[in-house]
Amino acid sequence: MKIAISGAGVAGPTLAYWLLQAGHTPTLIEASSRLRTGGYMIDFWGVGYTVAERMGIMPQVCAAGYDLEEVRYVDAHGRNAGGISAATIRRELGERFTSLPRGDLAETIYRTIEGRVETIFGTSITSIDEHPGGVWIVLNGKLAREYDLVVGADGLHSNVRALAFGPEAEFERPLGYYVAAFEAEGYAPRDELTYVSYGDPGRQISRFAMRENRTMFLFVFAADQLGGAEPKGLEERRQTLQHTFASMEWEWPRIAQALANANDIYFDRVSQISLKSWSKGRVTLLGDAAACVSLLAGEGTGLAMTEAYVLAGELAADADYSRALERYESRLRPFIAGKQASARNFARSFTPRTAMGVWLRNQAVKLMAVPGLPDLFVGAQMRDAFALPDYGL
Repeated sequence: MKIAISGAGVAGPTLAYWLLQAGHTPTLIEASSRLRTGGYMIDFWGVGYTVAERMGIMPQVCAAGYDLEEVRYVDAHGRNAGGISAATIRRELGERFTSLPRGDLAETIYRTIEGRVETIFGTSITSIDEHPGGVWIVLNGKLAREYDLVVGADGLHSNVRALAFGPEAEFERPLGYYVAAFEAEGYAPRDELTYVSYGDPGRQISRFAMRENRTMFLFVFAADQLGGAEPKGLEERRQTLQHTFASMEWEWPRIAQALANANDIYFDRVSQISLKSWSKGRVTLLGDAAACVSLLAGEGTGLAMTEAYVLAGELAADADYSRALERYESRLRPFIAGKQASARNFARSFTPRTAMGVWLRNQAVKLMAVPGLPDLFVGAQMRDAFALPDYGL
């Protein structure tokens, strides 16, 4: 089949790779003028790790990744307020765990199909018109093309979902937080291979030292602290963060200086997507567009890769696309719904809204030093209860 895929992030290129393996002809359509980089640090493990192994890209992923040693919470003076050793996480996951920038993972996946899959950058699907034999799509309001299937792999704010299923507001479930991220050069201190976080009620800043003297910063704050409309461009995002974190202690004065020089700032709501069905006729959704679990789940990219592999596998296993789409969803929906529920339960403890909540979170983190408790935490929160099918691709 000829299959149009909207989105060249993580989910779309993964799907294109596996569709090629199954003998289909995918086309990637990406709104950005080039491959997107940046984003924020992600932890990579679980079923997504297995998909990457089957793609043969884990050597490149590990080379781009970091062997995290510790997740550390600090107080306003930078003193240790609790943490967890990453060695425990790796041991419980059989050493199948790494941390890397989301953009680096996306680029690694894209290189597996570069030159083999038509990719149209700087282009969006502006209309979708299904007929009995296929789907007509219009690109940028001008060029019309016909495909057998259309896949929306275009993220939380999916354009394909809006065109085929309805307005985003009908399916989005905000979790009450915003997230922002940026990179800075030459920031000190670095605390190599340590993910350092400081938070006060409703706000949290984390940093991670990267190669080439770069540092990645992640901001999470409660939606009621926004104080106005969502920022649209770089300068509005910068001003929003400066206003929201102006009274922050810890390293805020130095972080504010780094923020002032940032030339790219990622900013978005922390939300989930809930749909009654991931498919509608010859249009289907994938990854965050179908069932965003939010960054609080910690595994969104790996889940998107898993969904891409299963979708391609079911399309390879059954020539009837409608049955394949039904099985794709029925296999994955209970697993993804469980991940969404876990993320909702975790939201308030991730960035507590009260001083008491911050204190209780730090006390809970300190308990991770008690022998056996980290193992229970990893087993309950990070092991994937999903058997990845082998489609022979």
